Amino acid sequence: MVYVFLAHGFEETEAIATIDVLRRAGLDVVTAGVGGRIITGSHSIPVTADIEAENIKYDKIEAVVLPGGQPGTENLYGSESVRSALRYCFDNSLTVCAICAAPTVLGRLGYLEGKNAVCYPGCEGQLYGACYDADAGVCVDGGIITGKGPGRTVDFALTIVERLKGEKAAQRVRTSMQCK
Repeated sequence: MVYVFLAHGFEETEAIATIDVLRRAGLDVVTAGVGGRIITGSHSIPVTADIEAENIKYDKIEAVVLPGGQPGTENLYGSESVRSALRYCFDNSLTVCAICAAPTVLGRLGYLEGKNAVCYPGCEGQLYGACYDADAGVCVDGGIITGKGPGRTVDFALTIVERLKGEKAAQRVRTSMQCK
């Protein structure tokens, strides 16, 4: 199961497009609301999460996705449910994905030390210990996938599909969506 955490002020494109691409690939995706089930994005679009974040089932986690946006990223960072899920993922060598400002959550928690990562320009100072690749749109280092921003969301999501379902599945979704 892929859990996509939604916190008030999340970046809608990064969350919704990622969810869509992952579901097109046949992945079981559950949205987890931080602070309730109705979560409003950074552009005032309310979304109803499937569950509240504290109700995730750790034994079902295959991957975790953190969309960026402000103040969504700060709300993710402040959530004990998100922190616990991340700890579980890193302790169990599971996939962790973050895009835009959200990789700063990983950086501030010490998970990017010695890792290659990318984030929204201007946030790189909070990727503590990471090797920042200013030219990359999406970066993969071990079980960590990071993306630059909203314009790179489909590439980010397809990279997650490739990691979890393989290259053929990613290519099938890429072709069906008319991506280059």
